[in-house]
Formats: sequence, structure tokens, C-alpha cells
Amino acid sequence: MRTGLAMLAGLLALSSSSLAQDAQPAGLAPPLELTAEQDHQLMMNRLGVTSIRPGANGRDPTAPNAANYDEAKGNPYPELPAVLTFDNGKPVKNARQWPKRRAEIVEHFDREIYGRVPANVPGVTWSVKESREDTVGGKPVLFRKLIGHVDNSAYPLVDVDIEVELTTPKDGSRVPVIVEFFPFEFRGRFPAPPSPTWQEQVVGRGWAYAIISTSTIQADNGAGLTRGIIGLVNKGQPRAPEDWGALRAWAWGASRFMDYLETDPSVDAKRAVIEGVSRFGKAALVTMAYEPRYAIGFIGSSGMGGAALHRRRIGELLENVAGSGEYHWMAGNYIKYAGPLTAKDLPVDSHQLIALSAPRPLFIGAGAPEQGDAWVDPRGMFMATVAASPVYRLLGKRALDTTEFPPIETPLTSGELAYRQHAGGHTSGPNWPTFLDFAARHFGQR
Repeated sequence: MRTGLAMLAGLLALSSSSLAQDAQPAGLAPPLELTAEQDHQLMMNRLGVTSIRPGANGRDPTAPNAANYDEAKGNPYPELPAVLTFDNGKPVKNARQWPKRRAEIVEHFDREIYGRVPANVPGVTWSVKESREDTVGGKPVLFRKLIGHVDNSAYPLVDVDIEVELTTPKDGSRVPVIVEFFPFEFRGRFPAPPSPTWQEQVVGRGWAYAIISTSTIQADNGAGLTRGIIGLVNKGQPRAPEDWGALRAWAWGASRFMDYLETDPSVDAKRAVIEGVSRFGKAALVTMAYEPRYAIGFIGSSGMGGAALHRRRIGELLENVAGSGEYHWMAGNYIKYAGPLTAKDLPVDSHQLIALSAPRPLFIGAGAPEQGDAWVDPRGMFMATVAASPVYRLLGKRALDTTEFPPIETPLTSGELAYRQHAGGHTSGPNWPTFLDFAARHFGQR
């Protein structure tokens, strides 16, 4: 351990002295190069955390830390932080008091879970890199490749160019738009989905869609934290414990794309949906919590760090997310809850994250455990949705009408807060028709 700490200390000292002399432009140190494990250890040192508990092993059922799927063992901390009680213990009595309570909840998420966006994040300038006519599902469309260049004049050693692909109906005007988080380099990793794809379904309704490449905002690994938008703002140096993680950075990128959408007459920015699956479902839920301009959220199989309750012990655990493979999604402070603290010590939980979307429509989805989606704890996401429902009702909206976990493929979509577990696996594919009907109703369409 001493050797590792000495190496990290040496790296930090090197970054602030001799490397600075060689940096170009003069006077700027290049981004510090750390592995995810080194950066994770550095954050643990800053927190005074000497060790963390191992996460669940989802691959070996015979492992000592094998993932648990037994409900009898899955809810050790059933008491959740009260969503409609102020930090001082007083109740939230009416809708007028919700903004104050909401601000308290946001502060807890900022400090302990997702991190703070710095005040000095530079601006973004959008341009069209490519434009062409195309067809999607037999419908004529206009495809555009957009680049959002982040001003890096304060630290030109890191470039951030957000890549987005926007597809709109040809000659369309003020149409709803679905915005998806998905890194372009993931294309080709998965089998081609059956037709109609979600894109074909969207265009079939006369709507537009966009795909944001998350990796062009912030890399999906701890080694990339000194680059991307986080590294640019930190001038190539490691994070402080309260600094934002990748989920918050991706959400920031979605906000900057919303800035662009508000200037584009082919889409209706007031009818924009943010959508994602798995870690990108987490990012979509975080976006809904922090960016009020997105009208609806479609959150697929988001699991731990998304819609699943942190206090549950089913499938992926808080300890997994706090480990060196996933910690970069979160604030550094999150690691504490896998070491000296536990999930029970968190001041907030995911039901409060869901509640931050209120009163806007939000659709939480998951697949079947038997098809590979047990890891994300579909029941835990349902429980969180139920626990967020009082906020929707306080604000005059309809939430879930039941507290009983529904059978698979039972849509609970009558209100603004919706849930559906489909019979497929780790995907939102089978939920798209139900979601699009849900969104169309809230957009005043059939």
C-alpha cells in the first residue's frame, strides 16, 4: 500500500512541477495520466477511506459475494428517507412548499451521489458537420450530424466536441423529438433489433429523434476523468470529492443539446423526451432531475445509481457502483457508503431522484429477470416509483395506482408516473410501443 501511495504522490507532484515546464501552451500542465484504479485509490485517500466492501458477483453463483436474488434477504433497510419531510423534520404541507424541499433533496444528491457541476463550465457552440436526405422505415427524413464545440480557451490541452445525430421528418416543423444517450462506438456490438426499430416507430409517428454520443462528453471510465468535460474544467487534474461524475456530465451535455433544440424550428423543444437504457438510463433519469426543459423521461433498466433503491440488496449493489469500475459515474463522496458507511446512511435514495422529475411524465421500465434483467432489480425500481408517487399527487398529478408489484407486461401508464416490466431482457425494445402511446397522450396526440 505504501508503494502505491508513494507512486500516486509522485505522480501528483510531477504533474504540478516538471510536467508543467514541458506543457504547451507554456504554463499549463498536461492532463494527469492515471489508471482508473489509481484515480479510485487517490479518491479513497482524500476521503480517508482505507477499504471498501466488495460488490456483488453476478457471474459466479458459488462466489462468497454472489449476487443475491432472494427477496427475503433483499430489503435490509426498508425505511426510506421521507420525500415529503424537510431536513428539519417538519412535513411538506402543500405544493407551494415543494420547491424548498426539492432544493434540499438536490443538495444531498449534489454533495453525496452525483456531484456538483462547477460554476465555471465553459459554453458550447453548435455547428452542422453533415446534412443529407435519407429514409427511415420508408419515410423521408433529414439526417444531420451536429458538433457542439466546448470553449477550451482556458485549457486548450483538452478538446471536447459533443457529437449528436439528429434525424427529423423531411419538411417537418415543430415535431416532438426523442433524445437518446448512446455512445457511437457501441454500434455493432449488439444484434440488429427487429423491425420496426424504435427509430422507425418514432419517425412513423411523424416525430424526430436524436442520439447523443456520451463518450464525446465524458469517457465511461475512471482513467478519463482528467479529460472530457470534467477534465477540461479541472485543467487535467483529479476531482475533488464533491465534483461531478460521468452521469452528471452526460446530463449536462443533454442540457447543452437542449440549448440547440430551442433554436431549431424543425423540432418542438417543449416536447422533447430524454431516453436511455442501463447506465444511459441512469443518465436519462439524472437529466430529468436536473434539466426541467425535458418534457418526458423514458428510463430503461437503469438499476443501481438510477431508479433502483440503494438500500436494496438485490443484483447490483451500491458497492459495485462505488468500486473502481463504476465510481466515475458518481461523486467521489459516494465511495464512503461502501466503506465506513452503508446505504442506510445515505441522506437520500432513488425514490427522491424520481420525485425530482415531478410533475412531468416519467416512464420507468425494465425487463424480465429470467431474460437477464435481474441485475437491475426491477422490483426495487417499482418500489422507488411507488415511493415517489406522493410528490406527484401533491402536485396534482396522477401517479401509480397500486403498491402491488404487477405481473410482467402489465402497463401502469394511466398517470404521469408510469411503470412497465416487459418480457424481454436488458433492453427497452419491447417497451417502446407502450411508451410512445404514453408520450403521445401527454403530447395531446393519438
